[in-house]
Amino acid sequence: MENIALIDSFSEFKDNKSIDRVTLMSILEEVFRATLKRKFGSDDNFDIIINPDKGDLEIWRNRVVVADGFSEDDNEEIELAEARLIEPDFEIGEDVSEEVKLIDLGRRAILALRQNLISKIYEHDSTNIFKHFKDLEGELYTAEVHHIRHNAIILLDDDGNEIVLPKSEQIRSDFFRKGDSVRGVIKTVELRGNKPAIILSRTAPSFLNKLFEQEIPEVFDGLITVEGVARIPGEKAKVAVDSYDDRIDPVGACVGVKGSRIHGIVRELGNENIDVINYTKNEQLFIARALSPAKVTSMEITMYDEEKNGKKGRVSVLLKPEEVSKAIGRGGVNIRLASELTGYEIDVQREGLEEEDVELTEFGDEIEDWVIVEFKKIGLDTARSVLETSVAELVKRTDLEEETIVDVQRILKEEFEE
Repeated sequence: MENIALIDSFSEFKDNKSIDRVTLMSILEEVFRATLKRKFGSDDNFDIIINPDKGDLEIWRNRVVVADGFSEDDNEEIELAEARLIEPDFEIGEDVSEEVKLIDLGRRAILALRQNLISKIYEHDSTNIFKHFKDLEGELYTAEVHHIRHNAIILLDDDGNEIVLPKSEQIRSDFFRKGDSVRGVIKTVELRGNKPAIILSRTAPSFLNKLFEQEIPEVFDGLITVEGVARIPGEKAKVAVDSYDDRIDPVGACVGVKGSRIHGIVRELGNENIDVINYTKNEQLFIARALSPAKVTSMEITMYDEEKNGKKGRVSVLLKPEEVSKAIGRGGVNIRLASELTGYEIDVQREGLEEEDVELTEFGDEIEDWVIVEFKKIGLDTARSVLETSVAELVKRTDLEEETIVDVQRILKEEFEE
C-alpha cells in the first residue's frame, strides 16, 4: 500500500500502444529523477530500477559511511552509527545502498510526480501524432464526422485523432451529418501548445490533383501527369494533363467514355464542372486551350521582367464577338481559371472593333476600374457593347447598382456625341 495510485498509473501507460517499452522507461526515470532532485538537492547518487510491465519500481540511495559527527552532506554521506542500524558490520569509508520508499517522498511530491508523468506521456503522444501527420501534408485522408460546429466540422480518424475541417475549407454544397465519412487533403499541421492542430481541406487545388491520382489508374501509375490545377471550389475547375507516351490520349483517359472516369470526382466535389485540357510547353497554344470553349483568333504575349502578382506576363487575346462571352464565362469564371492555370494576366479584345467604338479601359479616368471589371466579366469590353445593352439587363447580369450603370452610360454617350 505504498502508493497504489502511482503503481496503477504504470499499468495504464504500459497498455498505451503508441509508447514502446524503452521510451516509457526513459520517461519514468526522467520524472522520478526530477522529483528526487527537488527533495534531496541531487539525484546523482540514486539508482532507479523500473519494471513498467508489472508496475514495479525501486529507488536506491548510495551514500559513503563517515565518522559520527563528520557528515557534511546528508544526501551523499551517512554517519557510522546510522549505517550500523542498517547493517551492524559497516565500517567508515564503505558504500551503503538504502532503498527509498515512495511514501518517504511525501504525499504532495507523489501527487506532483503522477501529474508530471501523465503530462510527459501526453506530450510524447502529441509529438508523435504531429510528426505522423506532418509527413501526410498534401495527402488524401478520410475521417468520420464527430460533431458539427458553426465554423468547422470536427472529425475523428480510426485512431481517435481529431481533425478539423474549417468552413473556409469546405465546398459550398458540402453537407455532412454525424457519422458521415469525409475525404480531403491534409492542408496544414501545427503544434498549438502541446496539441497538434490538423487541418483538412476540400477546397485546395491539391485535393483535385490527389483525386485524379486515386481515381484514374494511368495518373496513379505515372503514365499521365497532372501539370496544373485551377479551381473555384464547387463551381468549376481546369486541369492540365500530359503523357510521355504518344499512344495515350491523356484527356480521353482522364475523362473516360461518356465521362465515366471523371464522374466520381465530379460527384465528390459537389458537381464541380471540370475541364480537362492537354498541357503543352507552347505558351500560345496552352493559353488558347485554357480559354476553351472559346476559339482564339490570335494573341500577343508581353512577358514581365519580374513576376507581377505571381504572373509571368500579360496576354492580349483577340476573339470574334460571339466568342468573347465564352472566353470570359459566367461571372468571369472561365478567364479567371485560365489565368490561374497558365500564369498569365489575360485581356480579351473583340475582333473587328468598329472605328467608332472605344474600349472601356480608355475611360479609366472617368469610370472606376472595378466598375469596368464588372462589365468585362459579362463580355462587355467596349463602349458600344455597354450602350447597346439595356439598363435592366445590366442590373440583372452584374453586381452594379442602377444608378452606377446610368451614370456610366451617360459618360459613354458623351464620348460619341463630341
